[in-house]
Amino acid sequence: MPELTTPDTNTPEAVAEPIFQRLVLIGLGLIGSSVARAARETGAAAEIVACDASEAVCTRVAELGIADRVEADPALAVASADCVMLCVPVGALADVAAVIAPHLAPGAILTDVGSTKISVVRDVGPVVPAGVHFVPAHPLAGTEFSGPDAGFATLFQGRYCLVVPPAGTDAAAVARVVALWERLGAMVEEMEPAHHDRVLAVVSHLPHLLAFTICGTADDLADETRQEVLRFAASGFRDFTRIAASDPVMWRDIFLNNREALLEMLARFTEDAQAMARAIRWGDAGYIEDRVLRGRKIRRSLIEIKQA
Repeated sequence: MPELTTPDTNTPEAVAEPIFQRLVLIGLGLIGSSVARAARETGAAAEIVACDASEAVCTRVAELGIADRVEADPALAVASADCVMLCVPVGALADVAAVIAPHLAPGAILTDVGSTKISVVRDVGPVVPAGVHFVPAHPLAGTEFSGPDAGFATLFQGRYCLVVPPAGTDAAAVARVVALWERLGAMVEEMEPAHHDRVLAVVSHLPHLLAFTICGTADDLADETRQEVLRFAASGFRDFTRIAASDPVMWRDIFLNNREALLEMLARFTEDAQAMARAIRWGDAGYIEDRVLRGRKIRRSLIEIKQA
């Protein structure tokens, strides 16, 4: 009878192979620094290179040790990289892409994390060199904080990332970007650019616009009333202030680069708000209750799919 052996439980589990050999992150704010941390923890990239226009951010990233190398020059940063991820505001994407385009290696993948996609395809697509694969993406994750200290490795776990490849994009390149985001913990779906922008106008851009506007309304009140609003703020108003604390440059660029879809959704919201105002004015209790119940139903649905 062959000798029975006991498995060695002290043997470490096999480490997954890196998806990319050199992942370059340009822009080390909340998203970029979270990608750096998550990629390091999951082994998604053999080498992580960080690049930022701010000298202070580059210094801080080096202090945090979340990248293997920090480069101030984007041309040097992207050299020999097999994946470059643009994590700058969407309004800056065109300029950054134009700077790095001549230095991208043949076969490299260029991707991004921007909240608008028609503008990204319009602004970045034309400068991508032949032989480089452009695969736009958008992780639906974030907080109101910014900067390299704000990032954390679990930001994308259980969150969706939308991959939005232009028509004709190399399927293997798309698959590698999908694999990257799945390795970072995200659930991935593909979407067409125009549809992406309409969906995000409802679920993200319009809520932020309303939060900024409501906080602006409160700030415009007479000083005595404004102080009482701040002192006695209920949870609803506090939630708006959390959203309104988001990065102003990023949201300026999002609003301007998704203006058509955002204005369409704002018009629809305005009509619904006016209908609610009429119901309140004329005492239509049934209409008011129906709207509240529909809101509760949406909240329950979010909880059920673990997106609350």
